[in-house]
Amino acid sequence: MSLVLDPAAQDLLFREARTANTFTDEPVTEEQIQAIYDLVKYGPTAFNQTPLRITLVRSAEARERLVQHMAEGNQAKTAAAPLVAILSADNEFHEELPALFPAFPQAKDVFFSERAARENAAGMNAALQAAYFIVGIRAAGLAAGPMTGFDFEGVRKEFLDDDHTPLMVVNIGKPGADAWYPRSPRLEYDQVITTI
Repeated sequence: MSLVLDPAAQDLLFREARTANTFTDEPVTEEQIQAIYDLVKYGPTAFNQTPLRITLVRSAEARERLVQHMAEGNQAKTAAAPLVAILSADNEFHEELPALFPAFPQAKDVFFSERAARENAAGMNAALQAAYFIVGIRAAGLAAGPMTGFDFEGVRKEFLDDDHTPLMVVNIGKPGADAWYPRSPRLEYDQVITTI
């Protein structure tokens, strides 16, 4: 059985897409990011909670501050990427639930009155949204370089607040020379899928 999605789109989004490690200096525009968000905002989350928050690092001053918190192996590529995004989970997402989930506006208080429950839900659902965001970057013809090699607490203190938990930093742009490492192996179907 074949997929409905065109094979070229399958390649763009999945088979040929990889984590980019170098980028050209072609800028990533606000219009491109808006188009990406307007596509990926439809990805599902529990109770439509949509806790992902995206901080775009555009200024040289902010970039310099961010690079200081990156692991050594991620510093040069983060300094050189056309655009960098800090993806975080908003642990106060529940404040938006009455508007985002009008079918059950009480979900805000019934399920998410406790901070621990919010942090757990925000982390899982923002991670889902982060994956949609990466696929959206690919759909825009750009490459993403997601990284978790950074000082999480340092990034939180420098760019966020106590209500936001950093998830990853993503370099974004057109892939540059030697952007890709060789593709790593993947598990096969029968190693992952179990039918009961």
